[in-house]
Amino acid sequence: MKKILLYLFMISFSYIFSCDENPVFIDCRECYQNEPDYATLILKLDKSFSSGLYPSALITIYLGNIEDNVVLYTFNVQQSRYEIEVALNRKYTISATYTDDKGIKYTAIDTAYPRIRFDEYQCEEPCYYVYDRVVNLSLKYIK
Repeated sequence: MKKILLYLFMISFSYIFSCDENPVFIDCRECYQNEPDYATLILKLDKSFSSGLYPSALITIYLGNIEDNVVLYTFNVQQSRYEIEVALNRKYTISATYTDDKGIKYTAIDTAYPRIRFDEYQCEEPCYYVYDRVVNLSLKYIK
């Protein structure tokens, strides 16, 4: 009996904290009463903007994979968080290129596929929730 309970606990723990893009728990503050037509991508850039190591980052947003080379937007950002509106149910690949004071370039790449989930039970009222919209473009490794 203990093994069965342990097995069930491990399965449910794995499901709740898995890397599944469809969230189990939603934030009711980010719910919409009406189905949204677009999503707001949240770009989280490197924290080094506050220290002045990188004056800006060149952001490029691709539709689909980066290899497809379908560029939607290219712009410079000078803060560590940026938001941009995009269409739902499409894959976006975002690159951020940082240049330090010595001219060395570092690039971070991440993808997002913003989708909608309708939830009737977790919040006070049924609502639509947009998920898979946060993009982490912080640098992991600097030589």
